[in-house]
Amino acid sequence: MTERPTSPGWYLRRLSRMGPREVGGRAVDTARRRRWRAVRPQEPEVSGARFTALLPAGTLDAVPADAAKRLVAEADRLLAGHAEFFGVPRDDLGDPDWWYDPKTGRRAPAGYAFDVPYRDEEAVGDIKQIWEPSRHQYLTVLAAAYAVTGDERYAERVAAHLRSWWSGNPPLRGVHWVSGIELGIRLLSWVWVRRLLDGWPGAAALFESNPVAVRQIWHHQRWLAAFPSRGSSANNHVIAEAAGQLAAACAFDWFPESARWRAGALRSLERHLRSNTFPSGLNREQAGEYHGLVLELGLAALAEADAARVPVPTTVRLVLLRMTDALAAVVDDRLRPPRQGDGDDGHGLVVDGAGTDRWASLLATGDAVFGRLPWWPEVTGTDVRTPLLAALLLPYARNGNVTRPARRPDHFADAGLTVLRGPGGIWCRCDGGPHGFLSIAAHAHADALSLEVRHDGIDVLADPGTYCYHGQPEWRRYFRSTLGHNTLELQGRDQSVAGGPFLWTRHARSRVLAVAGADARDGGTARWSAEHDGYGPSVHRRRVELAAASQELRVVDEVRGPGGPVRLAFHLGPAIAADLVGSRARLTWIRDGEGRSAVLDLPTGLAWRAHRGRSDPPLGWYSPGFGRKEPSTTLIGTGFADGTALSGEFTTVLRFRG
Repeated sequence: MTERPTSPGWYLRRLSRMGPREVGGRAVDTARRRRWRAVRPQEPEVSGARFTALLPAGTLDAVPADAAKRLVAEADRLLAGHAEFFGVPRDDLGDPDWWYDPKTGRRAPAGYAFDVPYRDEEAVGDIKQIWEPSRHQYLTVLAAAYAVTGDERYAERVAAHLRSWWSGNPPLRGVHWVSGIELGIRLLSWVWVRRLLDGWPGAAALFESNPVAVRQIWHHQRWLAAFPSRGSSANNHVIAEAAGQLAAACAFDWFPESARWRAGALRSLERHLRSNTFPSGLNREQAGEYHGLVLELGLAALAEADAARVPVPTTVRLVLLRMTDALAAVVDDRLRPPRQGDGDDGHGLVVDGAGTDRWASLLATGDAVFGRLPWWPEVTGTDVRTPLLAALLLPYARNGNVTRPARRPDHFADAGLTVLRGPGGIWCRCDGGPHGFLSIAAHAHADALSLEVRHDGIDVLADPGTYCYHGQPEWRRYFRSTLGHNTLELQGRDQSVAGGPFLWTRHARSRVLAVAGADARDGGTARWSAEHDGYGPSVHRRRVELAAASQELRVVDEVRGPGGPVRLAFHLGPAIAADLVGSRARLTWIRDGEGRSAVLDLPTGLAWRAHRGRSDPPLGWYSPGFGRKEPSTTLIGTGFADGTALSGEFTTVLRFRG
């Protein structure tokens, strides 16, 4: 699909994935946008506002010294004007141009916000590059550095940048008033900036005594109350909107509408945390990074409600508890979660310096708030965020009706995710779950029955990642394609049908057939099997066995039905060197200074070739983070499956050698 997400064809496909209620709601939104263009709102007059959502006394004393050192080093880099967003270095952060994209050299057009064609890179530039600095999460880092050091240079830079942003981005003008997730995260950042700057003499004059700041905060909340993400778009975006609205309505409760906004945001947060999360605790978007984003946003929003002593439904804490336990269950021995579906390096709250482990930080916060279970992995390292959030969050009241897992879960039936574990840190994620969330499955990949295999935290068979969203359609297609994952492509097509960069018009249906002994670290054999109907009338079935004694992973792919041309892909991690001879690949890599190796015996019924760093078409790439990619080796076997036992079954064996 090459059409831009602004073409008539795209709009028709997008409309086809909406229900009547969503269509009606979007019609109301359109009418309101037109009315807002013509009618200036009556802004409230605010006087005597005070900020009382402070950190408890002594909180900053609990920040570990090494975490504070990393924070200050990062803040000094920012103070010098240096930053990097999605792989693009920035040296202009001393005096940023809020509408400029350094990647394309383009600048977003001015005008009424809802007229800005933000999906069109030719007109606007890379919208992610423009939006990211204006989430103001680098300002929360600078504010945190002020809080732990008392150095006013950090506070003064924060103040200068906020005044610049408020002046250059008046309400409803320009690209930063288009997307609710951006407004929500920005509000959350402002709450924490004000909190962390408390003690600086200019804090009140920057916020509550500043009519420009008060006006911005009011307009942000008015926008979020009027234009929530709805229907098929009610994914992580609506969580960010509710979290930001709740945080602001609790901490900046200076307006006649504050109580109404707070109540509405709390209802939305509770409803959508539940709808975005499987009962098992995994995120329904089938995207590991968005599990982290939603958990961060949920914890930050809960902290604001607790700090303001706003009663919160018990289901909010319960969902966040289950999400935390689920994260602890699925990470590998190095605390890395699955690289499944989309990921754009999005964070809910940033107060730490570079080198802080995001997932260890989340688990540390979970331990502080909910208490760790005996089977949780050991968390090493320190962070700034955990003691700050823990100081605001009320202690978790253990409910006798809530049962937490007595042992580490390995199969999440509702999410279709299974983790097989073996000796030596062998970790294998098997995907037999739904194709994403809601009717558009915006952040799903065509990765049914895909595998991800690690050895002591090293990607051996890797999920290549995401790389990009807008502006590079050929790369967006590749990184979410079936060929871009460790699974089987039949008849030269994806298992699910894409209708745009965040739109799937037909979803493959997967089902797990059997799981047995998933944790084989103490011996035995772990088994998993599943199938999907994405190639109807043919069915792709996959069986996986992990034998502890031999440290051997056996994968059997079977095509049932008419069959056709097949391509079987295995994407190696960037640390893996491969020597392919015939149908055998010898794999080598280094971990902690020691050489490791494995042998990958590939199906002899297919013709195998190694690909690395190809661009036309893309093949042989790994994206370590959004906006970044590096060459890696992809092994592709081509052949034919006719649905018979002779030519419709392909066996792959991966043997680890230490």
